Amino acid sequence: MSNSATKSAIVTGASGGIGSAIVKRLARDGFSVVVNYAGQPAPAQAVVAEIKAAGGLGIAVQADLANAEDVERLFKESMDAFGKPDVVVHCAGIMPLFPIASGDVATFDKVIATNLRGSFLVFAQAAQHVSDGGRVMAFSSSVLAKSFPTYGAYIASKAGVEGMVHVLANELRGRNITVNAVAPGQVRTDLFLKGKSDALIDELKKMNPLERLGMPEDMANVVSFLAGPEGGWINSQVVRPNGGFVY
Repeated sequence: MSNSATKSAIVTGASGGIGSAIVKRLARDGFSVVVNYAGQPAPAQAVVAEIKAAGGLGIAVQADLANAEDVERLFKESMDAFGKPDVVVHCAGIMPLFPIASGDVATFDKVIATNLRGSFLVFAQAAQHVSDGGRVMAFSSSVLAKSFPTYGAYIASKAGVEGMVHVLANELRGRNITVNAVAPGQVRTDLFLKGKSDALIDELKKMNPLERLGMPEDMANVVSFLAGPEGGWINSQVVRPNGGFVY
């Protein structure tokens, strides 16, 4: 299959957790995929190897999403390999937790740089390069509605992401490009489970009426739907796959 006959997708933060489940699902859906990662190349290369072993097309591209030149290069390398992206899923983010009273401005700035500035930079490139009829998605979080202590910087960054989703949807008027946010509840990833006791995990499961943690595949299913032909009428929305966690 030639590159021009295959739709392509860029997924940020795709070397593990939710991002890797999304990029594998989009590859199964027939997209040529770009697996973006920030740090070590080995996990991203393993995801690409798995995609290729299943008959898909993929490349790994390193980029620090808080860095404008890196984000520009991510899109350039993607387009060199697969042409204009049809789908961009911005999944990368960090979540250090600390009380506002700490005044930890260095960590605050890092969260805003990665989560909010990174979203702005990815959106800017997506707005310039995504094919007409394409899809743009960013990840937020259902924790916004809970306002848990120590989540101040993270919630501030994700509230900003949700605000930009609506603006970008309006700015792309006339191009048939949808822009949405996906806001998971608690998802069973290594990052989420780290440092949590079995008792705490059991307690967290009961915070939604379905009494289980979300799986990365649950998030990938939502992204697959929004990226596919049946998701085309959903635009400028925050979709909350959380098992009924908050609303």
